[in-house]
Amino acid sequence: MDSAPLLAADIRSPAAPAGILVIEDSRTFATALRQFLEADTGLPVTTCSCLKDLDALIAANPAGFAVAVVDLNLPDAPRGEALDWTVSHAIPSIVFTATFDLATRERIMEREVVDYVLKDNELALPNLVATVKRALDNRSRRILVVDDMRTTRKVLARMLSIQQYVVVEAGSGVEALQLLATQPDIELVVSDYHMPDMDGYELARRIRRDHPEVRIIGVSSSTDRQTSAGFLKAGAHDFLARPFVLEELQCRIASNVETLGRVRQLKDLAARDYLTGLYNRRHFFEHGRQLLEDARKGRRPCSIALLDVDHFKRLNDNYGHEGGDKALSGVAQILERVLGTSGNLLARMGGEEFAILLPGSDSTRTFDIAEAVRLAIESEPVRVGAEILPMTVSIGVAPIDRDETLESALNLADRALYGAKQNGRNQVCADID
Repeated sequence: MDSAPLLAADIRSPAAPAGILVIEDSRTFATALRQFLEADTGLPVTTCSCLKDLDALIAANPAGFAVAVVDLNLPDAPRGEALDWTVSHAIPSIVFTATFDLATRERIMEREVVDYVLKDNELALPNLVATVKRALDNRSRRILVVDDMRTTRKVLARMLSIQQYVVVEAGSGVEALQLLATQPDIELVVSDYHMPDMDGYELARRIRRDHPEVRIIGVSSSTDRQTSAGFLKAGAHDFLARPFVLEELQCRIASNVETLGRVRQLKDLAARDYLTGLYNRRHFFEHGRQLLEDARKGRRPCSIALLDVDHFKRLNDNYGHEGGDKALSGVAQILERVLGTSGNLLARMGGEEFAILLPGSDSTRTFDIAEAVRLAIESEPVRVGAEILPMTVSIGVAPIDRDETLESALNLADRALYGAKQNGRNQVCADID
């Protein structure tokens, strides 16, 4: 190992809370790991090479680290004292070690670490970076643990909490279903088989029926091999036998969470327009109906705006598809910037047409927002090669009445858009009839 000490300049306080701490005596490896982690996570990385510096860093940044990567054997901490230090200060810790045997494994796992990665192959560094990213991502993953035995439920909840998951607990099947109904961000359920109100099979069936996107893992201490088959036939995605082997639990939970992530990515890709990255027409209607219904339940106004790029055919004819694509991408970027993360639904409906659904906005406010969009687009011409192309849009705005469908409201906005074009383009027109 390259054991040259890190210079004092390498011990950098994080620029913001929730950075990453790397404790490693190899300067070469620490530098490489810092570069990879900062590039992949966007978080500041602080490095140190010995227990003395670690003590000073934690004292200076008591709440500054979201996760620590800890070399198990340091020159002044050969028996894992650095790991003891990070764990005792409640910093989620990932061990990176070159020496590994059963005794070392026991030393690591009894300290309640997030995970360990071995330095024994060329994939060690990317594996370590992936483990850190997984630990950070887990903080946004909500898992429901269902077991009527409080003690066993708490043990499992503790294991999952160490992995940085957000854990919700239920003592019965009925309570579990209530939590799923009120907490839609629950992504995975780990359920025992034996419960007084309904067994794990019945709970799995009801979850698959009412919450098909939620992953289910059955657990049981039964020695009956049919229990796992029963869970899988009832709709569970996986099964674990008690007593748990901790690494198996980690791997199976991580595998199911990874599958959830892939499914979410595929759904998002299917909902996006390939050119602009905005939502597509199909998603606009599917999600827009729900947003409209939610606004009505909350007795909030709702409006819609339909936008069309002026003289787009002429632009395409003169500058080809490259010019047209740049114009559409430019409009999309401006729309995203002006609208921000306001809860509005923005989509490319096809060709040069964009739609915005604005829950909570009446027609007056929607008109003002549309005018801000129009002015922003007018003030930012598109560059195609050496040429600068001025660009304008016409926008139609319409309120959505309580009994009106999304489709009919879109037709009203289209009528207003037609009026904006007939009146000379580059303007906002409202249909308030």
